[in-house]
Amino acid sequence: MTTHEAPVSEAPPVSIPPRAVPPRLLYGPGPTTIDPRVMEAMAQPALGIRDPLFLEIASDIQSGLRAAFGTANTRTFVVPGSGSAAMETAVSNFVEPGMKFAVFANGHFANRISDMGLRQRANVVRFEKPWGTVFTAAEASEFIDRERPDIVGFVQAETSTGAYQPGVAITDAAHRVGALVIGDCVTSLGAMPAQIDDNGVDIAYSCSQKGLSCPAGLSPVSINDLAWERLSRRKEATWSWYLDARMQWNYFDAAHVYHHTPSAVLYYAMHRALRLVEEEGLTARWERHRRCGLQLVAGLQKLGFMPVVEDPGHRLWHLATVAPPAGVNEAAVRERLLAKYDIEIAGGLGQFAGKILRIGAMGPLSTEERVAHLLACLAAVL
Repeated sequence: MTTHEAPVSEAPPVSIPPRAVPPRLLYGPGPTTIDPRVMEAMAQPALGIRDPLFLEIASDIQSGLRAAFGTANTRTFVVPGSGSAAMETAVSNFVEPGMKFAVFANGHFANRISDMGLRQRANVVRFEKPWGTVFTAAEASEFIDRERPDIVGFVQAETSTGAYQPGVAITDAAHRVGALVIGDCVTSLGAMPAQIDDNGVDIAYSCSQKGLSCPAGLSPVSINDLAWERLSRRKEATWSWYLDARMQWNYFDAAHVYHHTPSAVLYYAMHRALRLVEEEGLTARWERHRRCGLQLVAGLQKLGFMPVVEDPGHRLWHLATVAPPAGVNEAAVRERLLAKYDIEIAGGLGQFAGKILRIGAMGPLSTEERVAHLLACLAAVL
């Protein structure tokens, strides 16, 4: 045996067993059940990232996202990662050291925005309200006029509480003092109106695994011209090389400058999902989620669950947050649903942990039949 030859040894026994995945029904706040047609699209052959067809797919995705966001923003594109990567793209690019960053805090994900702002060494000021409530225009105006921030952050659709925050209540006041606005549309996009142009949002972001019913891992971002112009004047480089919006955009711009290697199959998934949105019609899709959401909440109330968000006008259409009936353990309900019916719902986050259930009806599960099935199974395990 020569010196560079390794000794031959038997391969170790295989320790990774085969796993058959059951057909779970994901009725939680996300990830949601993926439309079978989206799964089918992912089985297509991989393409190179400079393949002309792949670039056409990327361009189609941009067009579909503009429609879903309700925007004319040219710079609407996807970043690799979950919704938190998109959140960090927004915060790390537009919140600079020493800036005053005003956050409207009424849930777990507003807290995450605040934490990211602090990590940028910004001066974070928070307007806090009880979880499950929203901010009025008068409250927002008073806070912003007092603080005079450089940038403002709010959550349009708060996944931890199920509350929907009207954007103009905040953005009008922010723009009056010259502040840019970051809007979290992670749970609203694709299932209810985000309408970021009408709502005055300058930098918006979302995810793929909720209202769009895609796998997690590819997250939309949309930046308007005013915000982009300010970003172009930024002197200090964005701390994150990977989430640098200017570098990310160069791949989607005409030059298609290499930045990272996109996942072809995730692009196929989002492309197919956005086609399905277009085929159904965006307003029809919103109406389907609204109607099924009403059915879900009414059925939950009949079973003794109490909505966290008291005002029906401020509830997310496709995600119900409810306190269980007296004496009912929320964790036990979740365990029984999974064991008996292969149904997943979620518990609470943060201060709501152990106290509430978060139950979604999104994408292919947002039908009258699917909601009725969930309610029947819930009734059986209570």
